[in-house]
Amino acid sequence: MTTGFFRDLSGIEALESTPYEKAIPARTTYGLIARAAGLHPDRTAFAYLRDGTLDTPIERVSYAQLLANIHRAANLFRSLGVGPDDAVAILGPNVPSTQYALWGAQIAGRACPINFMLQPDHVAALLEASGAKVVVALGPHPALDVWSAVQRVPGIARRQVLGLHPDDDAPGSFEDALHAQSPDLQFDPPSDPDRVAALFHTGGTTGAPKLVRHSHGNEAHTAWFAHQFYGFDQHTVEINGFPLFHVAGAFVYGLALLAIGATQLLPTVTGMRNTDFLRNYWKFCEREDVTALACVPTILANLCNTEVDADVSGVRVAYTGGSPLPTELAARFEQHTGIAVRNILGMTECAGLVSIEPAAAPRVPGSAGLRLPYSQVRIVPWRDGSILLDETCHPGETGVLALRGPHVSAGYTDEARNAGMFEAGWLISGDLGHVDAQGYLHVTGRAKDVIIRGSHNIDPGLVEDAFLAHPAVAMCAVVGEPDAHAGEVPVAFVTLRPGATCDAQTLLAEVGPHVYERPATPKRVTLIDAMPVTAVGKVYKPALRLRAIEVKLQEVMADAARPAAVSVNAQERGSAVVVVVSIGAPTDPALERKLRDALAAMAVTVEFVFER
Repeated sequence: MTTGFFRDLSGIEALESTPYEKAIPARTTYGLIARAAGLHPDRTAFAYLRDGTLDTPIERVSYAQLLANIHRAANLFRSLGVGPDDAVAILGPNVPSTQYALWGAQIAGRACPINFMLQPDHVAALLEASGAKVVVALGPHPALDVWSAVQRVPGIARRQVLGLHPDDDAPGSFEDALHAQSPDLQFDPPSDPDRVAALFHTGGTTGAPKLVRHSHGNEAHTAWFAHQFYGFDQHTVEINGFPLFHVAGAFVYGLALLAIGATQLLPTVTGMRNTDFLRNYWKFCEREDVTALACVPTILANLCNTEVDADVSGVRVAYTGGSPLPTELAARFEQHTGIAVRNILGMTECAGLVSIEPAAAPRVPGSAGLRLPYSQVRIVPWRDGSILLDETCHPGETGVLALRGPHVSAGYTDEARNAGMFEAGWLISGDLGHVDAQGYLHVTGRAKDVIIRGSHNIDPGLVEDAFLAHPAVAMCAVVGEPDAHAGEVPVAFVTLRPGATCDAQTLLAEVGPHVYERPATPKRVTLIDAMPVTAVGKVYKPALRLRAIEVKLQEVMADAARPAAVSVNAQERGSAVVVVVSIGAPTDPALERKLRDALAAMAVTVEFVFER
């Protein structure tokens, strides 16, 4: 590791003695990229893989080319009527052309990257809320069909739509339109750090997504200070397989490298879902002189099961975030690969970063690292479902994470949705954890993930740690199952390591005694083939909660409705969970009363459907 990077909290505090304006070389996103291009014009910004095989030539984009294409994109958008308060919606993978659109849109107006896996009506709502005048979307592509989905978006015909063609540069494409523009910016770039640069949506894959306003200052803050934790410089080569509609791909592993002249390896239009790339992962690391890996825990788990069939001695660190890093998984990855693991905590509402574990210091098990410079992190009490912002927890005491600083957004575009998240200048994260005596932040779960058994709070992260210590377990997620007596009880969903054999009852019997307390021992264990995950590989616990509700209510209903056949389907409707119970019998008021009585103590909304 090179020297001069953060090793502990004292280094951060020492930097804070410098006035902020002198500690950061540019206060805007464009300013950081332009500075890096001026210092390192010939260095490679992007090495793009058109496919995951080793014999296909790689497209390389220098910093000089990157800046010229960002200028072209900004000029193009301005020529299409995009002004400072207008948005460019972007539905495309993490490829060079999408990068040009993302950063060019922030110069001409506002970028609004959108998850192309959202339902068409959700995309339409985001287009309307963002004020998007132009839409840039992946054109027809054999590996990823975004284009046909975009055509089904209500009202799409009212907007100018440009197709990305990263692999063939087709006539009439976004790339073709770029070539007609000047490589020199035809208007003044933004200079105000408070100007809105981007609108990033959050809210999961169900329900109505929210648009977070990112200022240029928010993005510049996380991008510039990150490398001092990572130990990165212009010679760093990192694999960035994350989508650009997520802050990890755009900022944590994206702009943070563009700000210092480092290289990003972009693995095809399908990113880390490309099976050929994953098969050749370690060989690409060796061939491309990769020095750092960008991961989430599910990627680490997958790589643990992949043979290291190349020389990866040049890879210094694997950074992971998105969800708490299980200590056993980190240790297993380090033992399997010889590559150090460090953890990150980030949020969309603060341009992607809250805290980072320094690569130049030992890994602290269970830690999400140290706070960013010029920011404040507090742990505040959480009692009976309420957050007490006027109190601060003692070191080591569990509470809810709150923060503020130059990276914290001013809020959502719909200010009515700020309540409970943006309060009195603080961003309330919803993460449960504590800060230790050395200033390291430890995140153990989400406040909404806490399982309340009677009046007793159960931290699912600590239960998951016990399962992950078992040699047969690859991944574990613990959620609450409704219970008539306790309100809810913990249940575990587990995937096994390749080749491992263990049934659910045996696993529970072997792990149960090691769970941190008796009430936290899961009521049941369910073995599944794969965890439901979000677009960036985070375990999607709402899907598991629905499944746990279905299993429990199927048992209760089958017993109460005997001998009639019963099927149970739990579904999210907006922010509520509704359970539809289908009864294989004609409508029977007495039976319905019996079923409702069986569910009376469970906090679930049920609709009964009787067979006619």
